[in-house]
This record gives sequence, C-alpha cells and structure tokens, in this order.
Amino acid sequence: MIAIDKPTGQLSIPDRWGKEKGKSLKEELERKLKQKIFIVHRLDRDTSGVIVFAKNAITHKTLSQAFEKREVQKKYLGLCHGVLSKEEGIIEKPLAPCKRKPGTMIVDKRKGKPAVTKIKVLQRFQNHTWLEMEPLTGRTHQIRVHLASIGYPLVCDPLYGLLGDEIFLSGLKKRRYRKKETDEKPLLTHLALHASELQWNEIKIQAPLRKDLKAVVFQLSKFLGNNSA
Repeated sequence: MIAIDKPTGQLSIPDRWGKEKGKSLKEELERKLKQKIFIVHRLDRDTSGVIVFAKNAITHKTLSQAFEKREVQKKYLGLCHGVLSKEEGIIEKPLAPCKRKPGTMIVDKRKGKPAVTKIKVLQRFQNHTWLEMEPLTGRTHQIRVHLASIGYPLVCDPLYGLLGDEIFLSGLKKRRYRKKETDEKPLLTHLALHASELQWNEIKIQAPLRKDLKAVVFQLSKFLGNNSA
C-alpha cells in the first residue's frame, strides 16, 4: 500500500476521455515507481489530501473490500458559506448523476443511491463555518452536494458553490487594510475541501492541512472572531 497527500487540481486517476493523458496521480506514481499501481478509491480533482493506492493485486483486493464494507473511516476538513447553528448533524440524501449537466450530481429521492454524511462544527466565523465531515458512503461529489443541498456550499466550489465567492484579505481587515497598486489576489482559489484522515483497523493515515486553506482559517480566526464549537 502507498499513501499520498494529493495536491488540489490534480486528477487521482486518468480521465475517461484521455484529454489529460499522463497527468493523473496514478500515472505519475507508476512512472516514478516503475510498476503497476492499483486504484482503491479516488478524490475529486479539486479535493486535496490523503489517498491510498495498492502496489499489488492482493492488497488491492483487501483494501477494496474494506472500502466496500465501510470498514475504512474517512474524515475531511472544509470551509463552507454560512454559519451552522447545530454542533453536529447527519445529512442523508440520495444522489444521482445530473443528466442536464454531465459530470455533476444532484439529490434525487426517486432514483438516487443512498448517501450519508456526518458533519461536525469545529469553528464558526462571521459568514463561514469550519467543519469536519465523515462520509459514510462513497458517492461522487457527496460532501459537496450534501452541503450545497442544505444551503451551506463549500467555498470556491466551481460546480456547486456560489459565484464570486473568493475570500480577500481586504474584506476581512476592512478599514485596516491598505490596498496596493496591483490587483489584490484572493486568499483561496481552490475548493475548500481536504481529505485529512483515513483509518482502517489500527492503521491511521493523516495529511496535514494545505497551506492556502490553513492560512484562510487563520485569517478568519484573527479578524472575524474565534468562536469554537
């Protein structure tokens, strides 16, 4: 087994149409290790964090079965729009592919497959909430769709989020911020979702929070309060 801290913006596995051949994490690992790598699970392109691959067929079968039987606990960290009032909760809404917009998912109570996500508030800010999430099922875009469906989309989500939702330092500091001559860059430009931990039996694998997301949470805490759950 091999565990990797996947950067945001990179495909986990090759895309179906071969438009980005050779650029996926799986292909990159196979070039570096000079051997076949087996896919166990995947992360969305925009999601960063821990992902595991198998280095042989036996390990692949064992890990794949563990994921299918929900023996592997997965935890994510994310920043969403809005301030959740409850400390913890469970989102249970069936998901299905969206026919009108290929490549995306929707809540579909009639034809959707069961999907369950546990959420826990870690910190509240003026207009955002820092969350820990645990998907109990493994549907495509599950966390992203579930949060958007209850009115709390993740920050910088290009598929299910809000338009123009970038966070700028000037917006946090307000009057104390002195604008420079050059255009200000947002603190975060990628999806605010990070796969922080995988646990299976006695094995626990953690991926440190990426720098841009860590910086945003720090700035929100500094200028817009530090209301822990």
